[in-house]
Amino acid sequence: QVHLVESGGGLVQAGGSLRLSCAPSGRIVEYYVMGWYRQAAWNERELVARITSDGSTNYKDSVKGRFTISRDNAKNAVYLQMNSLKPEDTAVYYCAADYGTLIGPNSDWGQGTQVTVAS
Repeated sequence: QVHLVESGGGLVQAGGSLRLSCAPSGRIVEYYVMGWYRQAAWNERELVARITSDGSTNYKDSVKGRFTISRDNAKNAVYLQMNSLKPEDTAVYYCAADYGTLIGPNSDWGQGTQVTVAS
């Protein structure tokens, strides 16, 4: 498996913005799908947004209009621009990627980055 490295988390006030970045460490890979998941305390990990290599995107309903996922295929990097952040967005955010069409436990995952939104 390839190690994914995330950056960009932190503490922000409600209404603020953060931009998360993720890229593979080491060898060059060509993922088909890349995405961002999050896990809040005592909750299950959930999909936030995903993007395929041809630019097709999917978002969790509660982040539509506020978050934007994008990717740089040359770098196999994926980004998550988060605007109008709310306290309920507080979670550990994980980057994930797969060569196939679905992301699952056997896909490549990052170590997670904490996002905390203060009210």
